[in-house]
Amino acid sequence: MIDFALDEELALVAETAQRFSDEQLLPSQRAFEAQRALPEALRREAAQIGFDRIDWPESAGGAGLGALARVLVTERLAAGCPGAALALQPVGAVAQALRAFGGEAALQRHLQPLLARPDARAALVFDARGQWMSDGDALSGHAAWLPTDRVDLLAVLSRDGLRLVTQGIVLTELPGAGLRAAGASELRVDRAPVEAAWTDSAAAALALAHARVQLAALLVGQMHAAADYSRRYALERVAFGKPIAHHQALAFLIVDMHSAVDAARQLLHEAAWRLDAGRPAREAAATALIEAIENAVFIGANAVQILGGAGFMRDYPVEKQLRELRALGLLLGGADAARDDALPAAIAAPIDFLATTDATTQGA
Repeated sequence: MIDFALDEELALVAETAQRFSDEQLLPSQRAFEAQRALPEALRREAAQIGFDRIDWPESAGGAGLGALARVLVTERLAAGCPGAALALQPVGAVAQALRAFGGEAALQRHLQPLLARPDARAALVFDARGQWMSDGDALSGHAAWLPTDRVDLLAVLSRDGLRLVTQGIVLTELPGAGLRAAGASELRVDRAPVEAAWTDSAAAALALAHARVQLAALLVGQMHAAADYSRRYALERVAFGKPIAHHQALAFLIVDMHSAVDAARQLLHEAAWRLDAGRPAREAAATALIEAIENAVFIGANAVQILGGAGFMRDYPVEKQLRELRALGLLLGGADAARDDALPAAIAAPIDFLATTDATTQGA
């Protein structure tokens, strides 16, 4: 029997994150967006709870609960405000990237001093197409948009290595269409000294899988919020003598939206479980991200559509949810970069399935 229930510890983690999101993030999401920042007291409270180190090893000051715990926390924070969820995890996927390449020693050396500084941020850039250029011990490159107004440590991840930069990082503030609570900047690095570098394709695949799982969790959390809000609106809005949710076409659409959330969540949790179990997760994480990005496009647009003209007004959250979902889908190279890693599994799966079917038929 397959049991999808969380154990007691993970259930408590999820409950704590849900309560924090409902009470602290959701009511103030518009204020966070307008200010492009979170109140210091809120960031301190989240740090004391331990959201930012939920998947760090205990010996490094974390909770040691793994990738699934990170997903559960990120989903729930993102349901309240994905920009705030990013800001409350100031080193994000950089932590697991460093751990993949350099182990706990790399965490202690590069991130512990960073977290001791107020407002410090680390950012991960995935160089999917090999556009960042190395010249000896110097690195040059450009990211058209990152959801942050500050970068103290830049980690550039490629398919075969990781490079760290702390100097020569130039940010140009952008208005930003989505994730404004975390900030929005164009980033340039011109012959910046490389502080540390590793070359290891297996570690790169592991680091990228962790990053994609965390990004997919942000998407799933926000698409859940959009699907749920539009459903509740449709149950309250009356047309032709009954709630619009009771009209067949709209009822079917609402079901499809919630099915899309569930499908993305199941793939996401499987990828996180694989990471925690030490199983190959590159293709599972890529598939989970593709599903999350594509379903987010479907859910965001239709959440606005269910509200009609009101969906484009700031009085309702769905216009922001649409912007947030589209912005999240651009990170880590988007769905196109993820397909490069999901493709081998997609090609192999039909062959394996047919072989299994034939063998079963012959045995019968």
